[in-house]
Amino acid sequence: MPELEGGLRVRLVEVGVDLLAQEGPRALTLREIARRAGVSHGAPRRYFPTHQALLAAIAREGYQRLGQQVAELVGGDDPDPHAQLLALSRLYLSFAQDNRGMFELMFRHDLLRGNGIGLREASQALFGVLVDLVDRARPAVAGAPPPAVTAAALWASLHGIAELWQWGSLQTTVRTDDVEPLLRAALDAHVGRRRPSRRTSGP
Repeated sequence: MPELEGGLRVRLVEVGVDLLAQEGPRALTLREIARRAGVSHGAPRRYFPTHQALLAAIAREGYQRLGQQVAELVGGDDPDPHAQLLALSRLYLSFAQDNRGMFELMFRHDLLRGNGIGLREASQALFGVLVDLVDRARPAVAGAPPPAVTAAALWASLHGIAELWQWGSLQTTVRTDDVEPLLRAALDAHVGRRRPSRRTSGP
């Protein structure tokens, strides 16, 4: 029985993830998820005492997927933190475009807080990667903000680019379908330009 119940809990989350991808966050009602999972409308309450708890469990799937992609990226062959930040910016935009409903839900902490699912840990782990890259990429400047502050400002810029790009606002404003210059400009504004590598002179 515990295994069966655990399977149903997973099933409810999976159904929620699929429904989110198809119809967006507003479709994520307990009744609709239960209907699509083939259980009574009261069944989700046995595993998720509140609607927010179920939403948070669904959002955690998004954090896990994004976290896996980020881990693969920063664990690659290029040790240059500036190059990794640019690649991370592209990844963030791509994730937003490919997972619109999930991207919207993941950062609605006004809906997700107080659920006991552990989203704070998931989001802080991802933010920690960004802070580390910013700390290693930016030049040492006296009086510069702490790395976490700069990382938060960069994240806000990237998130804004992702949102406005999806709405078509930036394409209209800057009259281009190429988002790359915007990502580079955000990175340069907050971290500075990529420092040239030092080459040792030959004999």
